[in-house]
Amino acid sequence: MQNFIKINDNDNVVVALKAIPAGETISVRVQGGEKQVTALEEIPAGHKMAVCDIPEGGEVIKYGYRIGNTKEAVKAGAWIHTHNIRTALGDLLEYTYEPVVPETEAAGEEAGDVTFMGFNRPDGKVGVRNEIWIIPTVGCVNNVATAIARQANDWLQRESAGGTVEEVIAFPHPYGCSQMGDDQEHTRKILADLINHPNAGGVLVLGLGCENSNIDVLRPYIGSYDENRVKFLVSQECEDEIAESLEIIKGLVEYASAFKREPVSVSRLVIGMKCGGSDGLSGITANPLVGRFSDKLISKGGTTILTEVPEMFGAETILMNRCANEELFRRTVDLINDFKNYFKSHNQTIYENPSPGNKKGGISTLEDKSLGCTQKSGSAPVRGVLQYGETVKTPGLNLLSAPGNDLVAATALAAAGAHIVLFTTGRGTPFASPVPTMKISTNSVLAGKKANWIDFNAGVLAEGGTMEEETEKLFDCVLEIASGKKVCSEAAGFHDMAIFKQGVTL
Repeated sequence: MQNFIKINDNDNVVVALKAIPAGETISVRVQGGEKQVTALEEIPAGHKMAVCDIPEGGEVIKYGYRIGNTKEAVKAGAWIHTHNIRTALGDLLEYTYEPVVPETEAAGEEAGDVTFMGFNRPDGKVGVRNEIWIIPTVGCVNNVATAIARQANDWLQRESAGGTVEEVIAFPHPYGCSQMGDDQEHTRKILADLINHPNAGGVLVLGLGCENSNIDVLRPYIGSYDENRVKFLVSQECEDEIAESLEIIKGLVEYASAFKREPVSVSRLVIGMKCGGSDGLSGITANPLVGRFSDKLISKGGTTILTEVPEMFGAETILMNRCANEELFRRTVDLINDFKNYFKSHNQTIYENPSPGNKKGGISTLEDKSLGCTQKSGSAPVRGVLQYGETVKTPGLNLLSAPGNDLVAATALAAAGAHIVLFTTGRGTPFASPVPTMKISTNSVLAGKKANWIDFNAGVLAEGGTMEEETEKLFDCVLEIASGKKVCSEAAGFHDMAIFKQGVTL
């Protein structure tokens, strides 16, 4: 097996699959045959090596696209990273719709009778978990919500009273008051989205009473609801909010226990896609694998959601030209430019995105990260573009407005309707979200070292594994999770949520 990969025939760099020692000569395919290139210095695993001389200001090509320009002349065999490459991106751009016909649109696939074992809800939705959720309206009651969940779970275990109810979960957050404008609106929308999420068989909305986003204010955002499934409690209006909440939860458990897992068409499945802590293999192993999964699920009538808009910068035209129509193209342009204006309004540099961990793993510029990140979208056409807090309505590939922050983006995917989040990582992370968050490692070293974090190892793709076989394995693994298998973070008892803070705090 080679210790490097040239991703696209037009690339002028290769990516080291394992460290290439200084002085080692590799044979690289080029137009007209093979070329011998000797490493001028050690090339760390996941990092890039030039395979030809590149002049100062010349384009560095990876994935067949420019990922930046050289700061100085670079010799063949040189290590290319942040010391000698800079972003080539600017601020707001003009875009032209140049539609392409995605491969999956032309090829397609039979839908078949693929099913998972899920929970059918009375409102027509489907859940992959049957949990009781406690949603605080304001951060002031966070500790109360956590105490209620702890005591409720003790009761479930002690009395064996849960039936098909798997857990009682509190989702504390610091918002719900002292907010203004869109910031407050977004908080209310996210809370309402979670209250309506079908993974919750029952919900207790826990209020304080004097907050801006109190229960009466929140009700219109929730809309119509099953009064047996959603209950409310205002802490200031009762003598012992914990005791009263526990009685309410006992009733919710009794209601939710009536739901049983039954076969559900995979076409009802909604999967969120997110990456974080990338490395040089992210765009070679895990992200393309998730892209192939996305195409397969969509071909069977299912839905996927791609987010983290700032990590589309530099690769946005690929997504724009896959939009199913010009209206979606315009909405995608707004998706990109609105986020750029958000950066500019806070006097922040738009393109200084890769984190220290990303850079250590071999990511040199935002274009480098974005071209790898967007691999998760596969090749299907874009069928929907969602604003932050909006829920998915159209099957197929959807784009969602949310930042790159792991917890915020994963929460946004859950709020948009994702049953499960596929999270690719080259660095590793233990975090969770309101829905099962499946960690997919980009390399086998991480998968071996952090088996308590990682649910699936895509690193085998750099070691001789085939994309076809691993796509089937990932698809089957997702169906197992949808049918009740816990991901590592769930087994550890982790449940996180984070709301996108965008305004002033009073």
